[in-house]
Amino acid sequence: MDVALVLPPEPDERWELATQVGVETAVYHSLEIGDGGCPSNYDDLLHLTNRYRDRGIEPAVFEGSVPITDETRLGLDGRDEEIDEFCRFLRNIGELGVEVVCYDWMAGLRWARTSTTTPARGGSLTTAYDNEQMRRGPTPPAARNTAEADLWESLEYFLERVVPVAEEAGVKLGLHPDDPPREKVRGMPRIITSVEAYDRVLEIVDSPANGITFCQGNFAAMGVDIPETIRHFGDRIQFVHFRDVDGDADGFVETWHDEGPTDMQVAIDAYREVGFDGPIRPDHVPTMAGEDNSIPGYHITGKLFAVGYMKGLLE
Repeated sequence: MDVALVLPPEPDERWELATQVGVETAVYHSLEIGDGGCPSNYDDLLHLTNRYRDRGIEPAVFEGSVPITDETRLGLDGRDEEIDEFCRFLRNIGELGVEVVCYDWMAGLRWARTSTTTPARGGSLTTAYDNEQMRRGPTPPAARNTAEADLWESLEYFLERVVPVAEEAGVKLGLHPDDPPREKVRGMPRIITSVEAYDRVLEIVDSPANGITFCQGNFAAMGVDIPETIRHFGDRIQFVHFRDVDGDADGFVETWHDEGPTDMQVAIDAYREVGFDGPIRPDHVPTMAGEDNSIPGYHITGKLFAVGYMKGLLE
């Protein structure tokens, strides 16, 4: 397993801190650059990947706003052009030796939280979800015309076209769970919410390129046994988000990596048992003293703590 960190596309102190604690693998995440998404043309990707590699950091994963939007998730006009662009993106990062693309199928509402300032250990801040609070908010316009069957149809349409391209390009697709993994959030259906849903996804196109981003916090919120589920999916796990929550899909709080209900050592042992050797990164860390909480879950100090904890488990 390669312990990885989300690192911005331009070198800064976080790159130095990452390499000082022994991290040599980067995850490109578009949250670091706002809503502009990530590049898809070859030359921009070439310059981006070389910036990492020139500093001794291997860019192993692209996630966040990869070239796919709700036009594709909802099967709207323009999805064919967007899928074509996504396929060009896959071919280009394959040429550049990037291993994994993490994407999601959350339409209308993406990552949902009701608090980003929940007090945690020592006055640190973490995020939380409370469906009673969330459901009182406005229903997304798209929810009025979207059913679960629509999302499944559009996902099947997408996978049938992109998985063969990913396989040819040598890129692995890792579908992220819906967060939170609920049947609906504010009336908008969600479909990637269970082990059974993932079994269906993997059957749509049976290919080693069609796999899972195993986000432990989401699977914990589903109420499943984490080690058993890791063994269930085995070599279809492409990428791991190492985190934990206290609660379930109706309401939960993100925890420190060493403080949640999941036995993290047993989880690491299960990844080893199934032969997982891909990138694994800490996710949704608490905001610590001196940090402004402007990107909740992604400030560097908590990530460095989590890296040390993960390295300890691995050793």
